[in-house]
Amino acid sequence: MNQSVEMKQLNEKVGRESEAIKKILLEMKKVIVGQEHLSESLLIGLLANGHVLLEGVPGLAKTLAIKTLAQTISAEFHRVQFTPDLLPADLLGTVIYSQKNEEFQIKKGPIFANFILADEINRAPAKVQSALLEAMQEKQVTIGDTSYPLAEPFLVMATQNPIEQEGTYPLPEAQVDRFMLKVLIDFPKKEDEKLIIRQNISSERPTVNKILTPQQILNARATVLSIYLDENIERYIVDLVFATRQPKDYKLDHFSNLINYGASPRASINLALAAKASAFISGRGFVTPEDVRSVAYDVMRHRIGLTFEAEAEGITTENLIKEILAKVEVP
Repeated sequence: MNQSVEMKQLNEKVGRESEAIKKILLEMKKVIVGQEHLSESLLIGLLANGHVLLEGVPGLAKTLAIKTLAQTISAEFHRVQFTPDLLPADLLGTVIYSQKNEEFQIKKGPIFANFILADEINRAPAKVQSALLEAMQEKQVTIGDTSYPLAEPFLVMATQNPIEQEGTYPLPEAQVDRFMLKVLIDFPKKEDEKLIIRQNISSERPTVNKILTPQQILNARATVLSIYLDENIERYIVDLVFATRQPKDYKLDHFSNLINYGASPRASINLALAAKASAFISGRGFVTPEDVRSVAYDVMRHRIGLTFEAEAEGITTENLIKEILAKVEVP
């Protein structure tokens, strides 16, 4: 009886708090046309305290999306263009000597903001990538002998351009694993592109209203963590991940020649967290299998290593995840 009362109260709380989150999506839709999945993925990353890696060609509103999200919660936003000559100090900050005060002072870098856009992260060398990923993981930056905590909430959206590969430094698999989601975005549909043209040639641009404060986002994160995850759903998540490691146990014998390595334990953790965030956005206090399935591609696509044989046959991680979702029994 107590459990049913608690669940009812949780559902009511989630229903109230998720209304504001839905308003954020509506505000973002004012200026971002035809990229609903991108907007929702950013919100899932924000609510689940994760980071997002985006892959898509230039001009698909990636910068506009995270800038608009920052505006809706009055948060600080910084964009960093990653280039081959970028240094870790350009991102994190450095110690400089002040002749006026005759002492060393800390000059903080652009990493000190709530929302960071790491544009074309694969154009910067390994040292800069590592500096960013360490900040993402530790939520702090060390400059000189002192460590400085980063602002909360803290969300990094890194982008990769899949077209130009010359002069790039691809992220190592172990570093890509630090991103909760890897989202692929494509060109808008014809009707959406017409609307994009109209918006950009109009004398009046749509304005975005502030919906929440950073503190309210932190409160929503706490509510997301309290969302009920049944043991059957836990088992389903583990089965999805283990199907990438031990495919024969799930009647996927042919995967043995296609998968070089399976998804890491971070996949299981992030599937659970992202599914909870998805349930929250839907206004539910409990996770359903559909929540897990809706985030499975974004959570797992960058955590499965393909063999040369799979790449030669043109098989992608998308193909494998689709087959895993079809084979693994849904609770």
